[in-house]
Amino acid sequence: MKLSTSILFVLLLVTGLSNAQQKTENQNSYVSLGQKAVMDGKFKQAVIHLEKAMPAEKSNPQVLYMLAYSYYHSGEYAKAVSTFGQVVSIRPNETSAYYYRGKARNVLGAQMNSTLTPVEREKLLSAAIRDFSKAIELSPDDIKVYQNRAIAYRDYGILKGQKIPKLYDKAAAVSSFKACINDLQRLLDVNPARKDIADEMKKAKVYMANLDN
Repeated sequence: MKLSTSILFVLLLVTGLSNAQQKTENQNSYVSLGQKAVMDGKFKQAVIHLEKAMPAEKSNPQVLYMLAYSYYHSGEYAKAVSTFGQVVSIRPNETSAYYYRGKARNVLGAQMNSTLTPVEREKLLSAAIRDFSKAIELSPDDIKVYQNRAIAYRDYGILKGQKIPKLYDKAAAVSSFKACINDLQRLLDVNPARKDIADEMKKAKVYMANLDN
């Protein structure tokens, strides 16, 4: 199968790990099995193998990244958030860990039918925005991060615009929608032909205009 850019990134990330492990008689076979599953796109299998590699590999950022990445692509977003957190605690400049943790938080915070309270969702969306902002700080030319931050700003604005006691905040919602529009405009400045981004900008402006309704 053709490897996606993300999977190729994981391959590069773990190459050093593989070389080091080949020199060790007590190589953790679960790590090797997990790595192969990731490269094959079999993320649920990767989770099974990599979880068995713990806690022996709990201080290994490459293995933790593979596990977090596999959690994310298996739809286990809460576990992805936690495990990517372990990655950045070891490697605070790991841009992609902030990026994927932000995406996982955004998914959890944006779910309308979630069992989470509105306040818990607000915290997740705020944290997602911080993650994307950190990723942008580390890699300011990575345009996809701006797009994902725009989505997080939009979702935060929608949530804060709901007239729920102790949650509704029109000023915060307006500010978030404006930030969303700014990020989307950055994308259009790079590629004016992106109709999907232009459509998202129109939606954000409609959401903002309807806050008083």
